Amino acid sequence: MRKVFLALSLVSICFAFNVQAQSYPSQPIKLVIPFAAGGPSDVLARGFTPKLGENLGQPIIIENKPGAGANLAAEYVANSKPDGYTLFLMMVGTQAINETLYKKLNYNLIKDFSPVSLVASSSLLFVANPSAPFKTIPELIAYAKANPNKVSFASSGAGTPLHLGGELFNTQAGTDILHVPYKGAAPALTDVLGGQIETALVGTPAALPYVRSGKLIPLGITSLKRSPNAPDIPAISEFLPKFEVELVYAIVAPANTPKAIIDKLNSQLNTVLNNPEIKSQINGKGFDIVTSTPSQLGDYIKSEVAKWGPIVKKSGATAE
Repeated sequence: MRKVFLALSLVSICFAFNVQAQSYPSQPIKLVIPFAAGGPSDVLARGFTPKLGENLGQPIIIENKPGAGANLAAEYVANSKPDGYTLFLMMVGTQAINETLYKKLNYNLIKDFSPVSLVASSSLLFVANPSAPFKTIPELIAYAKANPNKVSFASSGAGTPLHLGGELFNTQAGTDILHVPYKGAAPALTDVLGGQIETALVGTPAALPYVRSGKLIPLGITSLKRSPNAPDIPAISEFLPKFEVELVYAIVAPANTPKAIIDKLNSQLNTVLNNPEIKSQINGKGFDIVTSTPSQLGDYIKSEVAKWGPIVKKSGATAE
């Protein structure tokens, strides 16, 4: 009798989930952004959410929850009801780094979220002041090895993908280029432009105008291949095989969100993001559209945690 009761209970639960998924969505959906309004994540989200809401039949409401290195938003979503009405647009590298960077998190990146889909990516540029005694990646590596501790690179802050990207470069190139953290990309670029520091790792959309005006030298781009937006800039991977650092954006939901809801969101996201008009608008803002299945995103998140853990530890970076 107990087995029959359990079987009936499971059937009831599955039926309830199927009914919920079929009627989903029946109310507005909240998309939580871990950074302030006007930043790259916010700009990206506002590029596709109106069309996504239109296709789903319910508006997508963007809620910016900056703070605690993106952990405030992540924890909020992880603790939300798994009904598909609270989603998280995360920067995968940032969250993967946080798994090691923070000694204690109130959520687990792999266990506490249901992957929905990859959304987009953007690369970084390794740039230098024109007066620097190197103009290419091989020249930088040779100079840094011949002059230990004499070359520095700026980033938008300690523990960021930009900082850890530089440490990954050091690891693969066998160099010891010193990291100088700044409070954002703008002040980092200002000091490279002024010659106070030789190099910087910064977002491609922010650095490209200075490269095109000749105010900065592009040493290399961190995407695995050259960018269609800047095909004349070599990929660092051309000199350091498999070197890659990208700011990859993805949407996840709280763990245990019904599969039917996840699948519906994934399908609609893929449709919207591959809409030629939406794709063109987002590409114009410096992003490349990248979509996936939920399982592909899950595998990617796991690979990023495994990739960045040792780099964080070697760098000595902490959240304190």
